[in-house]
Amino acid sequence: MRRNNWKSKLLAGAMLLFAMALFAADEPELSITLNRLDPPLPAPEFTLNDMDGKPHRLRDYRGKVILINFWATWCPPCRKEMPSLERVYQQFKDRPFMVLALNQWESEDHVFSYMGDLNVFPEFPILFDPESKVSEDYGVRGLPTSFIIDAEGRLIYKAVGGREFDHPDVLALIRELLAPTSKP
Repeated sequence: MRRNNWKSKLLAGAMLLFAMALFAADEPELSITLNRLDPPLPAPEFTLNDMDGKPHRLRDYRGKVILINFWATWCPPCRKEMPSLERVYQQFKDRPFMVLALNQWESEDHVFSYMGDLNVFPEFPILFDPESKVSEDYGVRGLPTSFIIDAEGRLIYKAVGGREFDHPDVLALIRELLAPTSKP
């Protein structure tokens, strides 16, 4: 157990240094490309708490299209894509759709303070993966990393790096998954 905690902290430190060096001078551009997973893979189950300590289980969202975003406040592209996550959530919140943002390694107080700096406080759940266990289960190697899960609980799309989630091309992919006859 101690060894895994050490590995998680080392990985977090390395990712922080990499992100700081890579994005120190320029604010990153956001992409609109999502990579289709072929074949789709079962989404690993998890239970994580939100900022109020309420547990959220992935299986509670079964039957919905889910956009999962692994992120941290120190990650420049994560910070830049957060408003687009809220806009895509607002666009589809009355449909069987959910955004889950899984914060890596940071405390609830730190994230709550960061959220106060945003123009709009996200209405979707911000969940905490303090030991990066869920991140490991999903094979996340860099932040931000996002997945779109279909209503059957399968990983359909993956994106590594910042995305503009409310771009028309991305919205079209989500609409396709929300269509009643959709069978990717």
